[in-house]
Amino acid sequence: AISACEKSGQWEKALKLFTLMGARGVKPDIISYNSAISACEKGGEWKKALELFESVETHGILLDVITYNAAISALEKGGQWE
Repeated sequence: AISACEKSGQWEKALKLFTLMGARGVKPDIISYNSAISACEKGGEWKKALELFESVETHGILLDVITYNAAISALEKGGQWE
């Protein structure tokens, strides 16, 4: 569902679903994080994307190449390349 929101440009709904997962005791995995980060990236929300990126490892999940790519793309679109 998060990925569907991401693909349709509904970053706010994607984040809402992502937050609901945790509230309902469902532990997000790297795919959930990647979808949420990509949704923020597509919505121009680079700060939210970066917050999610920074929180991945604090939840014991290893970053992968997709996570890095999504975060880099979000920062690039937000003009934060320095």
